[in-house]
Amino acid sequence: MTAATHSTLFPQVPESADAVLDGLDPEQREVATALAGPVCVLAGAGTGKTRAITHRIAYGVRAGILQPSSVLAVTFTNRAAGEMRGRLRQLGAGGVQARTFHSAALRQLQYFWPKVVGGELPRLLERKVQLVAEAAARCRIRLDRNELRDVTSEIEWAKVTQTVPADYPAAVAKSLRDAPRDPAEVGQIYAMYEQLKRDRSAIDFEDVLLLTVGILQDRHDIADQVRRQYQHFVVDEYQDVSPLQQRLLDLWLGDRDSLCVVGDASQTIYSFTGATPDHLLNFRTRHPHATVVKLVRDYRSTPQVVHLANGLLRQASGRAAEHRLELVSQRDPGPEPAYAEYGDEPAEAEGTARRIRELIATGVPAGEIAVLFRVNAQSEVYEQALSDAGVPYQLRGAERFFERAEVREAGVALRGAARAGGNDSLLDDAEGLVSQVRAVLSTKGWTTEPPAGSGAVRDRWESLAALVRLAEDFARAKPEATLSDLVAELDERAAAQHAPTVQGVTLASLHSAKGLEWDAVFLVGLTEGMMPITYAKTDEQIEEERRLLYVGVTRARLHLSLSWALSRSPGGRASRRPTRFLAGLRPGSSAPGGGGAGGAGGVERGGGSAARRRRRGPALCRVCGKTLTDAGEMKLMRCEECPSDMDEALYERLREWRSGQARELGQPAYCVFTDKTLMAIAEAVPGSEGELAAISGVGGRKLERFGADVLTLCAGQEVEDEGEED
Repeated sequence: MTAATHSTLFPQVPESADAVLDGLDPEQREVATALAGPVCVLAGAGTGKTRAITHRIAYGVRAGILQPSSVLAVTFTNRAAGEMRGRLRQLGAGGVQARTFHSAALRQLQYFWPKVVGGELPRLLERKVQLVAEAAARCRIRLDRNELRDVTSEIEWAKVTQTVPADYPAAVAKSLRDAPRDPAEVGQIYAMYEQLKRDRSAIDFEDVLLLTVGILQDRHDIADQVRRQYQHFVVDEYQDVSPLQQRLLDLWLGDRDSLCVVGDASQTIYSFTGATPDHLLNFRTRHPHATVVKLVRDYRSTPQVVHLANGLLRQASGRAAEHRLELVSQRDPGPEPAYAEYGDEPAEAEGTARRIRELIATGVPAGEIAVLFRVNAQSEVYEQALSDAGVPYQLRGAERFFERAEVREAGVALRGAARAGGNDSLLDDAEGLVSQVRAVLSTKGWTTEPPAGSGAVRDRWESLAALVRLAEDFARAKPEATLSDLVAELDERAAAQHAPTVQGVTLASLHSAKGLEWDAVFLVGLTEGMMPITYAKTDEQIEEERRLLYVGVTRARLHLSLSWALSRSPGGRASRRPTRFLAGLRPGSSAPGGGGAGGAGGVERGGGSAARRRRRGPALCRVCGKTLTDAGEMKLMRCEECPSDMDEALYERLREWRSGQARELGQPAYCVFTDKTLMAIAEAVPGSEGELAAISGVGGRKLERFGADVLTLCAGQEVEDEGEED
């Protein structure tokens, strides 16, 4: 490869400035030699952007054009900054400052604070959670631990978007954010938090940027001193800058334009933290005479992986999509991406573990394999499957499932309930193992419906929901199992996952995988509702989900597998659909708006019953014919806005019957049938078991248990009370 991303461990320092340019491709060389004026590098995934900008800095230093101490290179993580410093040393440019935004600002703030304010810099809060908790208490607002984490994140978002407490509610409404609490309450907590910091002479990490901005704005003499020190700036991952970081960069620059930015709008996946690609996309407007270089030669991935990545972006819309880069692989051909459809989630995890074990047997190191998912709660079933298969693994960006705080708390509660047995009043109305588990976990935050939005509350619910599903599967496999048996099973599972993590397969969320790469990548759980995630509602949010999948695809060098499960658990109704983002790309699918099948090869059917199940087409509205994606609409087989032909009288009879059944079973009404299922029945008015079974929400067990009663009601007859005697 001309511009290989891999290098020897201790490469020799180039002998001259010209030698620094050796091995660069034409576009990378253009970046390295563009040392005057503003430069914008649009760099696709795997195109060697870090290589290009470090060689640019090193070439300028070695040629005597740039003084090492006058260059400031900024990025977003300590890992990236450390990698940049290491590469610069290897190229003979060790005196260059490569730091994160926060690190560079803190260094300047510590130096200038005594001169501007006097005395020592206020104490820097390592963690702001405790102070946010105290602020909430002062406001007489009760927050649980998860709400506390989310409110803390909201305060961070407000500060990096330069939103003051009084303006927070309006900013939330404008940005369509899902606030963890009433925006007025969050604004109140935010204001009290700021007051407490002032009272205690403390600052947080966002203050480091805000205070540095304030000093540079108010003290022109200090701003001039900084500008004399740093005359050339390089910003990596420019698509991720926040408004506050951009303001600081503008103050560092002053009226100069010696700035090189590097980014890719198609990898913008952190907008929830305040990041925006607008600064990258507007760069040429702000700097009309900028040198613009596009890096599209992909040295990471095979042509097959690159073809899929390009296909994903081809279907994108919005401003970022208008600036997408068409990657061109520089590698030899490899295997086609593999697509696998499974009957249920455990089968998908087992199939993934089996494929991973086969790859390891062919010589692929476990450390060069990753399983990537949308939310951390998905990890548990893959932890278990890999453990069962004897494959070592390690989690990145998340705790092991059984080490999560909410899972440990749930375990303690379940263990206590099992020990108390019939003496626990919580279980008085719970019949059967699953009902008992639901009753216990409902005290820890589990509800029948997931909470709206993202964040810690949603993560906690996902973990607890995984425990409920595990209990359902356990009860199905062992109908006589007790709560004590389930607790023992959980203990065994937790113990079994203490596998060696050295050279282990990486389990990670798609967000935490950004900036990394592996020989083999498994993208799992690619169904509607998970990719895109259910709370992605606006066009902008949907497009960010598409970019997230693009980031996942472009992590793979050689082997890429994409999979989904048609149902959650074994024997469940196959109501799920593969993600819309693969339409027209995976074999056998049609592109949005028509078109033939895309992709090469075929979709493997896995998971037992799924292999024998006839493939379902997309769900279509029976009124207007539109493709349905919302779960509730798919249950009704019509759009919410389309007119309903529901038999109102039948619906009321069904509701009354359901209430009686729920009382007899000692369970909530939704355990019999949900409202949406009753509406679907009242609209379809089925006349046979086959017609009733075709309605979403009527599974085999419910059909057997309630089918006769429902069909009797649909026929306009009364259901006989089995408890009556002649």
